[in-house]
Amino acid sequence: MYIVSSCLLGYPCRYDAKSCPFEFLTGRGIRELLIPVCPELLGGLGTPRRPAEVRGGDGEAVLAGTARVLDISGRDVTEEYLKGAWISLGIALQSGAKAAILKARSPSCGTGSIYDGTFSRTLRPGDGVFAALLRKHGIEVYSEETAQEVLGQLRRPS
Repeated sequence: MYIVSSCLLGYPCRYDAKSCPFEFLTGRGIRELLIPVCPELLGGLGTPRRPAEVRGGDGEAVLAGTARVLDISGRDVTEEYLKGAWISLGIALQSGAKAAILKARSPSCGTGSIYDGTFSRTLRPGDGVFAALLRKHGIEVYSEETAQEVLGQLRRPS
């Protein structure tokens, strides 16, 4: 089983009420291996919602309490991001997920790089809140852009 960002499966749960379906994940024979989650929705945020970015660090810093998640209007949505990350982690652990395929650059799901908190589309190294929490619990994390290894395993018959 694999955790996957709901937006990658075509669910319109992004901040702009759109999805960004990743064609490989929407095919037959794969969906039954995928468990969709949207940490932002599970944390209590609606769709659509104002875009948010991590300010003062990355997801690991948010988990440590040294960075915050703010929306574009300056509203602090850190608690919603933390709540959603913990609920989503519970789903991952209960399902026995081996890995996660998450939306690149998201303040929740970004892996390897996220936006820097200035809303200028500038990237910084680091993971989003949910991605960082998954890594802390030993679950491998990939973005749709870096998941070739995992996607190849999904494609092979077992």
